Amino acid sequence: MIAGVADTHTALWHLFDDARLSGAARAFIDQAASARQKIAVSSISLAELVYLIEKNRLPLSSYDELTQALADPEHVFTEAALTAAVVQSMRQVSRVEVPDMPDRIVAATAVYFDVPVISRDRRIRAANMKTVW
Repeated sequence: MIAGVADTHTALWHLFDDARLSGAARAFIDQAASARQKIAVSSISLAELVYLIEKNRLPLSSYDELTQALADPEHVFTEAALTAAVVQSMRQVSRVEVPDMPDRIVAATAVYFDVPVISRDRRIRAANMKTVW
């Protein structure tokens, strides 16, 4: 069962135990793991990682670490594919409120699963949707 959808930074900050991950976000992810639930990471986050690595904003290992976590069936993270159903859910996420395409896809993934988005992004948190931060 999917408990929430992590945006790109949330997934990385959890993987690398980064202090920028809020206590509420950390607790939500840890609680999901304890309950044997999953936190979805959209495929768009993998594309965003490639882009950020190419811009030298993230270390090359970021992509490998996240893909290894997603490949591990025991890890709390699981990949959520960008499907036609998720794209359909984008219609419920206001482009005015969440204008960035990757963020909107992450938000739409959460809408599709009817779970909160785990994100520090102020636009996602201000949008009319369930969030954890």
